[in-house]
Formats: sequence, structure tokens, C-alpha cells
Amino acid sequence: MDVTEASETTQSVIDEILGAVIGEREFMETVMIGVLSRGHVLLEDVPGTGKTLTASSLATALGLEFSRIQFTPDLLPSDVTGTHVFNERDRSFEFSEGPIFANVVLADEINRAPPKTQAALLEAMQERQVTVDGDTHDLPEPFFVIATQNPVEQEGTFELPEAQVDRFQVKSSVGYPEEEGEFELLRRRAGRDVQTPSVDSILDPDSVRALRQVAETVHIDEDVLKYVARVGRATRNHPQVEVGVSPRGTQKLFESARAHAVIQGREFVTPDDMKQVVEPVLAHRLVLKPEATIEGVEQRSVVRDVLDQVPVPTVELEA
Repeated sequence: MDVTEASETTQSVIDEILGAVIGEREFMETVMIGVLSRGHVLLEDVPGTGKTLTASSLATALGLEFSRIQFTPDLLPSDVTGTHVFNERDRSFEFSEGPIFANVVLADEINRAPPKTQAALLEAMQERQVTVDGDTHDLPEPFFVIATQNPVEQEGTFELPEAQVDRFQVKSSVGYPEEEGEFELLRRRAGRDVQTPSVDSILDPDSVRALRQVAETVHIDEDVLKYVARVGRATRNHPQVEVGVSPRGTQKLFESARAHAVIQGREFVTPDDMKQVVEPVLAHRLVLKPEATIEGVEQRSVVRDVLDQVPVPTVELEA
């Protein structure tokens, strides 16, 4: 699969999902950047905006196995990873896989799970494996997590630690639809006799693996690489930032920029690719100083400020 085919395929997947989900195309492209760059996606939005539908529709369109885990305060790590059960017939213990063993896992309201359960998910996200009673089990390939959290209702929640937030490739939100979009939602509902819309499968697991491999072939000029590195480093020196972007975050920015180039049908990365993905990739990784938080400073505004400070390289576009 070449870049042109990968771009057309990605757009077909987005078109199919937007046939069921009322949302901005830019939002769906952000989610697809997570898919193409082998990352995970964090969606923060109020209930009822279509987060769950987005995740399930994405899995169906990609032809992948989907699993939903409802995170609650009493959820145990074994409820996510699985556990050993005793087989009466063989008189032995055998491993019973948990819901984490799927290609696309929706971690619904992830911040309602206690830290111990979040730690179990952390290993799965980073290592693509889980360890149960000393035994390590590989997760399916491809594997990625779409996690959701409600920014409004905080009672009974456990704030995600920085180490776990840093594991998410991108953070975004569906947002409320415009008036025309909300009318379209109602019009579609009036035209079907079931509550939930459906999508068709566009790809299969092998195609998804091939699609992800295309991003690895995208060229990035050395000047653009330096630009990415300087943006990451500049967040650490910003006066309103307590903890800036880690080297992992800078690498994720590079990977996401390549994925954006693929979606645009280009075999090379431009500074504009980096600008288009920098907020959803870097903003959630910043830890602001207490005084900045009190003053209501937003992480995304800090990222925009950093972009204004770092000189943009001049890159000659290829034909």
C-alpha cells in the first residue's frame, strides 16, 4: 500500500464513520492519526456527544474486534486483564482472557477506576501485553485504546496520573454539533427504526496493519525534525509550565505529523503537518504551574504561545 492508496482508504473510513456519527471531519482525522501512528486516543467530553458511538463505529469500519469496559470505582485489574480459573475436568488452572483482549478497546470513563486498575491498563497500553499471576500474555495486533472521561462530574473519580496521560497519542473532544448538525442527527433518527446507526466494514486487520506501516515510510526533512524537537523543548522553558513535554511526547509529535501527512496524501512532512497535530498531541502532556491554573490558563493556549516563539523552517515542497 502506497501513500496515495492509504490516504484514499483513510478518507473512506472517515466517510463511513461520519455516516453514523455527527461530528467534525477534523475530529475524525485526529482519531485516525492515533490509529495510523499506533497510538491511543483520549476523548474528554460531556455525556451524550457520541464518544461511545465513535469508538464502536471506528472498530466496525476498520473490521476490528471491539470491546467496551465500563470503568467504575470497584473495578479490579483482573476484571480488565482476565484471570486464571480452575478447570474441573483437567484439574488445572487456565487463563480466561479479559475484555482488554480486543483490537479496539473502549475504556469508558477511565478516570472512575482506582489507581491499581489504571496501572494494569497502563502496561497494556505501553507494552501491548498484560501480566497476570506472573504470566505475560500478548494482546492482539493491532491494538489500541480509546478512553473517555467526563470533564464535568468529578465526584468519585481518580485523576489520571501524568504517566498514564503521557501514554495517549492524542487528546480530543467530539463537542456539540452545530444547529445544522443537530438537525441532521434528528433527521437520520427519523429515517431509521433502530436507535443506534450502523456502519459497514471497510477494512480488515491485515489492511489496518498495512495502513499503519505506510506512515513509517513518510520522509521528514532534517530541518522539520529540528523544528519538532525545538517545539517540544520550548514547552519545558515556558514560564507557565511546571513540567513540559517529555522526549516521548516529542517523538509522538513526530509520529503524528507523519500520520497527518499520510491522511493528506503526501510522502513527506511539512511544518504545517506538525502545526495541525501539535495541540491534540502536546497540550494534555503539560503540567502547568499552580498560579497558571488558578488564573485559568489553558494548556492549549500555552502550546499556541510556544508555536509563536519557535521559528518555522522554510521547506521546499516536492512536486
